[in-house]
Amino acid sequence: MRVVVTGAAGFIGSNLVHALNARGITDVIAVDDLTNGQQFRNLVGTQLSSYVDMDEFYARFERGEFGQVDAVLHQGACSDTMVHDGKLMMARNYECSRRLLEACLAQGTRLIYASSAAVYGGSTVFAETPDNERPLNVYGWSKLVFDQTVRRALAAGAGSQIAGLRYFNVYGPREQHKGRMASVAFHHFGQFQSQGHVALFGDYNGYGPGAHERDFVWVGDVVDVNLWLLENGGASGVFNVGSGRAEPFNAVAASMLNSCRNARGEDPLALSKLVDAGQLRYTPFPDALRGHYQCHTQADLRALRKAGYTRTMTNVSTGVALYAQWLLNPTDGLPAHSAALQKASRPARRPA
Repeated sequence: MRVVVTGAAGFIGSNLVHALNARGITDVIAVDDLTNGQQFRNLVGTQLSSYVDMDEFYARFERGEFGQVDAVLHQGACSDTMVHDGKLMMARNYECSRRLLEACLAQGTRLIYASSAAVYGGSTVFAETPDNERPLNVYGWSKLVFDQTVRRALAAGAGSQIAGLRYFNVYGPREQHKGRMASVAFHHFGQFQSQGHVALFGDYNGYGPGAHERDFVWVGDVVDVNLWLLENGGASGVFNVGSGRAEPFNAVAASMLNSCRNARGEDPLALSKLVDAGQLRYTPFPDALRGHYQCHTQADLRALRKAGYTRTMTNVSTGVALYAQWLLNPTDGLPAHSAALQKASRPARRPA
């Protein structure tokens, strides 16, 4: 099987490459922009058949220069939601994707691509229907416009698989290059290592300190959904990929703090005692975010389940603990899906 992975040196892309190799797939064409040369570290230990710069790839793929490609796992995008350059965002996230879609349809190549839960923006319902799609920034809108293009192609009877994955708040290994856009779990780890505590927002909009909720999804589950689609070529559509749970920031912080405490030989503490110990602190909610902040997200997974994906998603307690282990002792290995994760996780001691 020949597979192209765009954004291959990025967070999700690099985890996909490692997972493909673990399944014996080494005819992998990696596509990315390595202007940030340090991102090469995410691909150390992988087997690739080729590397192609992003600026060259799309035209070459349209010309059929890579031979018969079975599938493209398209993760490449401008994913910084704070970028307000709409021209750049649409060129990267819409136009490149549109060209890739047309070339895949012409060549009979399957396309599995990264969309985003940012398409829901101001909505309070997170199901894959147009009435819930209310992006609040140009990043979310760029993703939505391509999803709409895909829906039209599927309605017209696309001859090969097209699957879009609306990722919620993904966390896990190999995201260190993302800076401010890295997950809260990553930032909690760095903050605790450098300052000895983690800080969360205080109460706002009816939610208590640290109680604002997100659908946090472990990158191993994201990888597993991608590979399941690769194995099930009849599944097409636009699907949410999250844990299906809304969990508070407090849960992420407590799991990360207790994992780091465990590594130091210290007993875990309940949330209130982490606060008493000064290891979890709350800061006033920023005025600049009032009226512009999502207090709750939760992926509706019914469409993905209906398509046939049945595995249980990893909860925050398990996923963050595994991530802490990786951050403390980075390795090339990453369990492929939640069943392996549950088996691999250490038994947790009861917090004091």
